[in-house]
Amino acid sequence: MAFFLMRCLNNPDVHELREKIRPQHREWVGSGGNGLVSVLIGSALVDDKGSSCGNFGILEAKSRADAQAFAEGDPFRKAGIIATIELTPLPDTFQVGRISEPMSPRLPAE
Repeated sequence: MAFFLMRCLNNPDVHELREKIRPQHREWVGSGGNGLVSVLIGSALVDDKGSSCGNFGILEAKSRADAQAFAEGDPFRKAGIIATIELTPLPDTFQVGRISEPMSPRLPAE
């Protein structure tokens, strides 16, 4: 398994659409993209004025391709809310055990 920091930044002026799509986004996150990944933790990102400007997540995935497929499949991305996606691998020493309540089911060990 590998861990990734996913950072997604929004297009400008998408607040209303984001609110409309949010339930679908939360369902996607809660399912780990139908089992593509485990979302260990995540949250909205805000700008200096406190307005939503994107989101982040720590993902557990079998591969970078699975993490990318999860990010690309997000209803926020499909609706044009997300402008850019960054996936940064985390080191093998990442202390996943310090995250106490994952947002979606953990992936089974291989």
